[in-house]
Amino acid sequence: MKQVPVLNSMEKTRDTKFLKNYTLNYTNTEGKEKIYETVSNFDYDRPEQLGESVAGVIIVGWKKDKMLLCREFRMGVNHFVYNFPAGHIDEGEDVEHCAARELYEETGLNIVKVYKVLPPSYASPDLSDSTAWLLFAEVEGELSDHTEADEWIQPGFYSKEELGQMLLTERFSGRAQMAACFYSISGSAGFPGD
Repeated sequence: MKQVPVLNSMEKTRDTKFLKNYTLNYTNTEGKEKIYETVSNFDYDRPEQLGESVAGVIIVGWKKDKMLLCREFRMGVNHFVYNFPAGHIDEGEDVEHCAARELYEETGLNIVKVYKVLPPSYASPDLSDSTAWLLFAEVEGELSDHTEADEWIQPGFYSKEELGQMLLTERFSGRAQMAACFYSISGSAGFPGD
């Protein structure tokens, strides 16, 4: 039976306002050294802290029978990508307040009803320890933009049929693509499970 890799040490190699780069020193399954690089939103003092802090919240929103998605320009890939409204949680802020703030900033909408909040999950565990709560909610209001100059976000509501077509031609984040796919082929309207 293979041994689980062991994290021996980590060293911060770059520190910016939002991201910190770390070099990790592991012993792999064959007992050999493996150097791995990762990115985090957090400052760590000890290797045991890696992956323990929650960075933000992702909002999966519906209005009647349409799913809310944001068409965003993402600098990391230099493309427009469909994604869910999301953002970083402020110190002392709870999940629902963060979701309400981020939803309003990115879309101009408000939360009417929270259906479910899932525990934090990793966005891209091969690259980062970034995690976020996943909040499912009914939303209302008029779409408007309250974003900063470095953000380009165009929110919209999409029917199952529209999502089915978009999935064939548009770029998505992995999480948004999976949710849009399942929603577009589901037999119910509104929040899944209603």
